[in-house]
Amino acid sequence: MTDITLQNFEADLLQASMQQPVLLDIWAPWCGPCRTLGPMLDKLEVAYAGRFKLAKLNSDDQPEIATQLSQAFGVRSIPFCVMFVGGQPVDGFVGALPEAQIREFLDRHVPTGEALEAEEDLAEAQALMEEGDSEAALQKLHAAVQADPTNETARFDLVRALLEADLLDDAKAAFEPVAHRAADTITPHARFAALATWIAAAERAAQGLDPAGLQAAIAANKRDFDARFALAQGLLAGRDFTGAMDELLEIIMRDKTWNDQLARKTYVAILELMTKPQAAHAATADTKGGLQLAGPSAVASADPLLDQYRRKLSMALF
Repeated sequence: MTDITLQNFEADLLQASMQQPVLLDIWAPWCGPCRTLGPMLDKLEVAYAGRFKLAKLNSDDQPEIATQLSQAFGVRSIPFCVMFVGGQPVDGFVGALPEAQIREFLDRHVPTGEALEAEEDLAEAQALMEEGDSEAALQKLHAAVQADPTNETARFDLVRALLEADLLDDAKAAFEPVAHRAADTITPHARFAALATWIAAAERAAQGLDPAGLQAAIAANKRDFDARFALAQGLLAGRDFTGAMDELLEIIMRDKTWNDQLARKTYVAILELMTKPQAAHAATADTKGGLQLAGPSAVASADPLLDQYRRKLSMALF
């Protein structure tokens, strides 16, 4: 449990909630229901074993924070509890609710034990990948997906690692539970759609490609887009992302709409594969008194190579 003040509001509440949900209990020494609720929240923090962090704020000592949170939620009484997730207040409740109702509230916002286990496995896998131990990383990724099949980052990293290891059948099996999301024509999942493009390229390469023959066909006819696209698929399957995009760009510059814009769509998918996802961050929101209730937005670091290929695509299209 942490006592929140103006001095540690940013670090111990907003920034802390980027790592795990933080429940802020706004109370006062003279408040009878607060004395009932406080010990119950202390007990629940222990019972939930790290799935959320409890913070407390004495409204008499910190009236600025208490007033602005109350105004933001339209609340005029205490105890008042606010859940912070991802650097911003997302929900709250008023009064000394029964324990069962508080558990229902917490369960809407805090991760399950399985989700925490998956996140731990995922973090270890990413560290192992950076160390070059891809075999151990794959084991951790398998464990993460098994612990929490809904963890999108873990599944994406697992499928990607399997493709990088040339384990196409295993990659297809790991991808199958989310394949429908990649194929959704209304709201496709961009990262899963990119994996589907990579898998399709790997399948095409597994059927057999003759790079020299394809290059000869292209040299004889620059508009042999089928040959050039097949060459791009082979390069993608071999993880030569920039080489594949160079070939796709040649198609786009000559015929933007070829094969229902297949070259452009594949190019965009490769950009997605090359993009490192940024940690989610909250949008900044200031209340009337000037206290910033949401964490500062992180600025994604630029990737010169990605920027270069995005510019190339933009120039080819426009």
